[in-house]
Amino acid sequence: MEPLRGAALLLLLCAAACAQNDCVCEKNKRVTDCVLVNGVCQCSSIGSGVTVNCDTLTSKCLLMKAEVKSTKSGRREKPKDAFEDTDGLYDPECENNGVFKARQCNGTTCWCVNTAGVRRTDKHDTDLKCNQLVRTRWIIIETKHAERETPLNAESLKKFFKETISRRYMLNGRYIADVTYENPYIIIDLKQNASDKSAGEVDIADVAYYFEKDVKGDSIFLNNRLNVSIDNEVVQLEKAVVYYVDEIAPEFSMKSLTPGVIAVIVIVIIAIVAGIVVLVLTRRKKGKYVKAEAERLRRVLL
Repeated sequence: MEPLRGAALLLLLCAAACAQNDCVCEKNKRVTDCVLVNGVCQCSSIGSGVTVNCDTLTSKCLLMKAEVKSTKSGRREKPKDAFEDTDGLYDPECENNGVFKARQCNGTTCWCVNTAGVRRTDKHDTDLKCNQLVRTRWIIIETKHAERETPLNAESLKKFFKETISRRYMLNGRYIADVTYENPYIIIDLKQNASDKSAGEVDIADVAYYFEKDVKGDSIFLNNRLNVSIDNEVVQLEKAVVYYVDEIAPEFSMKSLTPGVIAVIVIVIIAIVAGIVVLVLTRRKKGKYVKAEAERLRRVLL
C-alpha cells in the first residue's frame, strides 16, 4: 500500500505543478500549449508554432497565419449563419520575430507587401524580387456607428477612442494622431515612423487588425469583446475600413486597376477628345462664315 500511496502523492504533486505552469492567453485566443515562464504567459501560435508573449499584442502576420490554419482545419467554432470573408486574408510567410516577409507567394504567384502585410505591387511569378519591407507609417481606420436621432458628443467620442486604443490595444498615445467624428463616421489616424517606434512597442498595423476584428465581432482577445460606450450610452459600430500609407509609394501599373477605375479613365479621355473635336469644327465653321461675309461686303462695294 505504501508504494501506491507514494505514487498517488507523486501524481498529485505533478498535477499541481503542471497546473501552476498552465496559463491563459488573454490577448490572443488563436494559440496553444500555453505555459507560464518567469511570470509571463507564453504560447505557441497556431499555424506557425512561433512562441508569443501574451502580455502584449501578437503580430498581424502570425494572427493571419493562425486564422488561415484555423479556418482550414475547422478548429475555430463558427457562429450561426456565418459565412467566410476572405477579403485580404492569405497564408503569409512570417519572419521568426513575427513580422511579414517582404515577398509573399501563393503557389507560383508572388507580390511585395508592406509592414502591414498589404500588397503594394502587381502580382508576378516567383522571379519577383522585393528588396525591402516598406514601412507603413500612417493607418487610417474609418468606422461608423448605427443610425441614431442625434449625433454623439465629439469630444466624449474622441476621449473614449484615445483611451481605449491606449488601454485595450496597448498603443502609446503619441501614435494616435487624431480622432475625428463626421456623423455617423469615426476616423482614427495612427502614425508611426520607423524612427519613432522603439523596440518592444506595439505596431500600428497590429492595432488596426485587432480593432478591425473587434468591430467584425470576431475578437482576437479571449472572452473580452469591445464595448463602445459614449457618455454612458452603448454605441454599436457597424463596419471598419482600413487605409494604409507607406513611407515609399506603392508600385502598381495600369493593369492592376479595377475595371471600374479603367472605365472612368476611358470615359474622361473620350470626353476630352470629343471636346477638342467640337472646338476644331466650331472654329472651322466660324472661319468659313467670316470669309463668306467678307466676300459679300467686297461685292457690294464694287
